[in-house]
Amino acid sequence: MELRTILQPECASCATPGSKKKVLELMSDLIAAQYPALSSQEVFESLLAREKVGSTGIGNGIAIPHGKLTTIDHPIAALVKCTESIPFDAIDNQPVDILFALLVPTEQCQTHLATLAAMAEKLSDKKVVKQLRKAQDDAELFRIITA
Repeated sequence: MELRTILQPECASCATPGSKKKVLELMSDLIAAQYPALSSQEVFESLLAREKVGSTGIGNGIAIPHGKLTTIDHPIAALVKCTESIPFDAIDNQPVDILFALLVPTEQCQTHLATLAAMAEKLSDKKVVKQLRKAQDDAELFRIITA
């Protein structure tokens, strides 16, 4: 999977959101700014609905919030590196500092699973994660994740 097809450079951000809710709002705003047909609120509600089922914090300071939307026809993503880790109810009970949000069309279940698996695999690479954590700005963050 080529990440550049789902992640726009403007949807990668080094930020200090402070809380789980605020980082999900930030990711929603980043996505809505690049896809005017989407509202920040509908993106946020989709991500939040999945979090209510169970945390998407996969451990090692990483979370992959995701959701489904009927209003899109291809996967869309956002990446945030928090300058300070935030509580996220991750499976290892550790705070999170790297978040990759994924939105997929409701009817594309296989695409959703395949894209989630590919992202989880990329974020399990300790070298990539170390580089992401050292990223100094949004452009560098984007370059690392799409390399």
